[in-house]
Amino acid sequence: MEGWVQTGQTTPEVAPVDAPAPPPTIAPAAASAETAALASPAADAVAPAASPAAAPVAVPTTALSSVDPVPVPLAPAAPALAAAKAKPAPTRMAASTVDAPVFGATRADGSSAASQNDLEAVPVSAATVATRSGWLDRLKTGLRKTGSSITTVFTGAQIDDALYEDLETALLMADAGVQATEFLLADLKRRVKDTRATDATQVKALLQDAIADMLAPLEKPLTVGVYHPTVIMVAGVNGAGKTTSIGKLTKHLADAGATVLLAAADTFRAAAREQLAVWADRNQVEIVSQQGADPSAVSFDAVAAGRARDLDVVLVDTAGRLPTQKHLMEELTKIRRVVTKADITAPHEVLLVIDGNTGQNALAQVKAFDDSVQLTGLIVTKLDGTAKGGVLCAIAREKPVPVYFVGVGERLEDLQTFRAREFAQALVG
Repeated sequence: MEGWVQTGQTTPEVAPVDAPAPPPTIAPAAASAETAALASPAADAVAPAASPAAAPVAVPTTALSSVDPVPVPLAPAAPALAAAKAKPAPTRMAASTVDAPVFGATRADGSSAASQNDLEAVPVSAATVATRSGWLDRLKTGLRKTGSSITTVFTGAQIDDALYEDLETALLMADAGVQATEFLLADLKRRVKDTRATDATQVKALLQDAIADMLAPLEKPLTVGVYHPTVIMVAGVNGAGKTTSIGKLTKHLADAGATVLLAAADTFRAAAREQLAVWADRNQVEIVSQQGADPSAVSFDAVAAGRARDLDVVLVDTAGRLPTQKHLMEELTKIRRVVTKADITAPHEVLLVIDGNTGQNALAQVKAFDDSVQLTGLIVTKLDGTAKGGVLCAIAREKPVPVYFVGVGERLEDLQTFRAREFAQALVG
């Protein structure tokens, strides 16, 4: 699926220009460097899977090697090579983003993006736009329980103190929280005064603007490709949807051309490894898994395997745990520490999956997990039918951790990137 992530790329070495290069191959464990990196017992459980062929893509070459004439094995998503005289070198991944600037490109205002990586922007197709439109309709439907109570406030109302009191009650019932509610009401009154609004419909539109501005700091795209591999650690409480979200994210990353390795570090829940293995098989990606192994050891071996194979992404699935379970939170901290030993720059992303139905409890989870593992982003699931969608306002006000993705169903396309304006419109109705 296009338009999901921001990606960085590097240009692999190719054969000399005087001879055609053979087709790319995958070498799961043949290289001696990999053998040394995967010496740990848990790494023996790496199960390579066949990768689908990708359509050839021509990308400008930035550098060619004249030292080593042996062609480098490419990731499964890399395009096939023709003769070097006629074809430029392929890329590992293509850059894609929904509405944020890609690294190495130019923003709409003319300024350059944050990185100097050589990237190519993939345009958003009509199919992607249609999928997004359908998802937005499902988001509005899912948040109808939340939005209906807020919309009712403006029905036949006058702009007076009674309107603001009713709106305060509706926001609190939507689990926006006291701090966010007070801030929104003060901001709304200022906007009404500045615009000299005289109708309740105008006030409703101004409320959408106020919520969108409050949620704007949470809107941030997930960046993949700056590091190889980009290590993404996923945590959350029991039943929040971690493994399912990882499976969906893997699908979209693989479709974007990324090579992905899954780490089954949830060694506690029954059938957790088997569930992740099903997703690995569906998406034709590799998985590191071992029965009864220590979660930290599995994570270490997965990162080592990702580095040895020069993969794009390593996704680490951890066991569900409550913030009140101190020993399990300490285990999560240990996993993060051990991953750093495997790669000094890792983990590059630490995502928390939260259930949108938990309301204010989700804010408590964000605070607790951030204290333990320093969160970099959130995935909010199960927003299809919740009356507590206002909790994102509380998170934005009290613990502004970026929201990368929002889920409104079980289908792959039901997990999409978060946009503040869309969410505000769906929330208010």
